[in-house]
Amino acid sequence: MSLRPQSPVPSSSSSVSSAASAAAVRRASMRWRTADVAVGAALGVACGVIFWGFNFAYAAISPVLSAILPGVTSIMHAVWYFSGPLAMLILRKPGAAMFVNVVTVLAQMVMGTQYDIVMTFASAILQGLFTELPFYVTRLRVFTLPITMISGVCVALEYGVFLLFTRYQGVSLLSPRGMVHIITEVIGGVVIAGLATWFLFMAIARTGALDRFASGRAVRARAVEA
Repeated sequence: MSLRPQSPVPSSSSSVSSAASAAAVRRASMRWRTADVAVGAALGVACGVIFWGFNFAYAAISPVLSAILPGVTSIMHAVWYFSGPLAMLILRKPGAAMFVNVVTVLAQMVMGTQYDIVMTFASAILQGLFTELPFYVTRLRVFTLPITMISGVCVALEYGVFLLFTRYQGVSLLSPRGMVHIITEVIGGVVIAGLATWFLFMAIARTGALDRFASGRAVRARAVEA
């Protein structure tokens, strides 16, 4: 009768050690590095410049759209909060959206803005929080187009309700204008803060500019496999 060597049975201690190592790596990946802060700040400033310029375009276009259908201008609002989903896709760190949004407000303050600074800061923090919620549900493990679009919907709903309590006081949610406002806000959140932001992130990652980040390496790896 031949004796076959038996495969070693992994000990419980080695399993625990592997789990502990994986947890340590996971914790390390969630820590902010100097590069994360630098890129987040640069992204915030860039978005601040975009938002500052868009303020003038919005002021010119919104009266025309409002005359056609009151509330429909909300479809453009997502230009003001695409920075949050983009920050999460690039940095993949807790608080990334809020950090970039706050830097964006600071950049607009330096250039000058017609909006109330306190309300703008409050709005930026709330937008960042609601942007990050879908990513937190996945424990910051899933960064896909569907999650990005859900993130866009979350921040759109938050901003839509925020405006009803601040700038659109007296407009009922169930009124025709209120319903058009919320519906077009969500459409803008899906298309601009979700879909367009995802393709912008992919375009940036494919240039190799994000190769120092896990997000950029993941995109480049998928491109090689394809």
